[in-house]
Amino acid sequence: MKIAVTSKAFSKNEILISELRKYFKDIKLNHGTRKLTEKEVIDFLEDCDGAIVALEDINRNVVDNLPKLKVIAKFGVGLDNIDIKYCKEKNIKIGWTAGVNKRSVAEMTLGFMLMLIRNLYTTSNKLSESIWDKNGGCNLYGKTIGIIGIGNIGKELIKILNVFNCKILVNDIIEQNDYYKKNNLIESTKEEIFRQSDIITLHIPLDKMTTNLINKNTLQMMKQTSFLINTARGDLVNLTDLKYALQNNIIAGAAIDVYDQEPPSDKELLSLENLICTPHIGGNSKESTLAMGVSAIKHIKELLND
Repeated sequence: MKIAVTSKAFSKNEILISELRKYFKDIKLNHGTRKLTEKEVIDFLEDCDGAIVALEDINRNVVDNLPKLKVIAKFGVGLDNIDIKYCKEKNIKIGWTAGVNKRSVAEMTLGFMLMLIRNLYTTSNKLSESIWDKNGGCNLYGKTIGIIGIGNIGKELIKILNVFNCKILVNDIIEQNDYYKKNNLIESTKEEIFRQSDIITLHIPLDKMTTNLINKNTLQMMKQTSFLINTARGDLVNLTDLKYALQNNIIAGAAIDVYDQEPPSDKELLSLENLICTPHIGGNSKESTLAMGVSAIKHIKELLND
């Protein structure tokens, strides 16, 4: 059996490589510096029985050009980049573990909240330019937090926020009344979250319903003093509209870890004073990277032997 790993992070991790070699002698690693194109994915996987993929697009055309492929394991969470239905039609098994990096993303989201609301990011940047700005922002304690998406990461964030005594507004397509009641959460419409929250954070999958959820209209609903955080999927936010909102003080600031194209090329957006931007590292803590990799290896091993 030949196994290919398209993920750059996995391919650089000696512990994961060593673990994979315990079960498979013929492995192929991606030592490139960027996400593979569709053609590169096909070329990379064409002679492989199994694949460990991260954010690479596994669409119908890719699947049609990989007749030997039997199993795909996800290094990470979120399956929006894989055409699951078509893979099943072609008898390609999919392995993934929900919530495997939830603590990493939730902790980063909390970090973004504190950096934004306490003005840590902007004052730090100013001080590096010898500007002594004493604006310490506001406390996170007691603020209204809007969480859209109450899955594994959303729930982990709620657990972490417990000590801050925040009023938490929540929205999800799945009915979770018992959980909401137990954790003193307020089930709300998205519009209520946009209008009432001091901080809004997104933890939903990307699909036709959620693409461009954050746009000019929804940003206009938000309070001028509010902040937006996106550590989920880049296409949830229309970045052109977000840039306009940040440039014109429609909202106070934002933090994003994900982009509609990665790496992003809009230097004007990335240089905005009231925007914190990181290179899609929310789920990439040392612990989560290992957990994601071990999970992917487990799925490849079990599904190929099934």
